[in-house]
Amino acid sequence: MQYKAVIFDMDGTILDTLDDLADSVNHSLEIHGFPERKREEIRAFLGNGMVRLVHLSVPEGTPAEDEAAVLEEHKRYYPLHSADKTKAYEGIPELLKALKQKGIKTAVVSNKSDPNVKALVKKYFDGLFDVSIGSREGVPRKPAADLVNIALNELGVEKKDAVYIGDSDVDLATAQNSGLKMITVLWGFRDRDVLEKAGAEVFADTAAELEDMLL
Repeated sequence: MQYKAVIFDMDGTILDTLDDLADSVNHSLEIHGFPERKREEIRAFLGNGMVRLVHLSVPEGTPAEDEAAVLEEHKRYYPLHSADKTKAYEGIPELLKALKQKGIKTAVVSNKSDPNVKALVKKYFDGLFDVSIGSREGVPRKPAADLVNIALNELGVEKKDAVYIGDSDVDLATAQNSGLKMITVLWGFRDRDVLEKAGAEVFADTAAELEDMLL
């Protein structure tokens, strides 16, 4: 079947944001006197939003007020540096253009804050997404289905006509909770064995392969 809509995760799926996230977290840890984290550690911590990212990055047993201070610095610093090293994954802009030409609607749904999501979409994919949604006050984050349901509603597409694209165990749970079919990409922040253990069954190795599967 040809889908009427494709919903994408952001970090690790359409944008390689790891270096800017790692730099921001480590900056925030350093100025509060905490040890920095390795890039691969931060890669493993990603997927559940910045509150969880900071919680996993501070040393175990860190007092709540100190953790909150690190989080506030990350919230301040990251939007200013979110495009220093970030780049679109190879072939993703071309894929989005191909979907647009076929009349297939697209959305990005992320656990990043809504302003950060919209700013990054405008910078890297201006005009290529119909809908972009990030975490919002009072709305449960992924893997809850709420943000995906908002996207489907804004797109005007039923679940049976949409597919979810992501790179992580969080995305797999999101697709399951949303009642959507899922294609898992292998260029992101989780290794294949982790994804298979989480229940992934359909994989794309490249954006070109993903395009073939969608069209």
